[in-house]
Amino acid sequence: MADILLIDDEDIFREVLATALQHEGHTVRQAGDGMAGLKLFREKPAELVITDIVMPEKEGLDTIRDLHRDFPAARIIAMSGGLAHDSRLYLHMAEKFGAAAVLAKPFSLADLHHTVATVLAAPSRPQP
Repeated sequence: MADILLIDDEDIFREVLATALQHEGHTVRQAGDGMAGLKLFREKPAELVITDIVMPEKEGLDTIRDLHRDFPAARIIAMSGGLAHDSRLYLHMAEKFGAAAVLAKPFSLADLHHTVATVLAAPSRPQP
């Protein structure tokens, strides 16, 4: 199974997702914002990054942009909730910045598992 880096500022939500992913056999490292997530990724790149968009310190779009710039082969899933219109716009931007897939909150654990499996099964982009 995969080594996944999960970045979300909502502790309880992050724990629920981490537990669900671990039950599928994945190893999950966690960060509460993009700055901490980038630090963890630079220390040990993950096979997949799942990141929220709206967070303190370093928000998700900046995190995705930096990951995609520094690690072009990184596989990223972006997730966002909040106001419906803003959420769709943020998720659209996340795809433009390099996310392989997006999840609109709230989403089911089945949707999470399906999206993770799909992104992990896709060929990775080659490093330049």
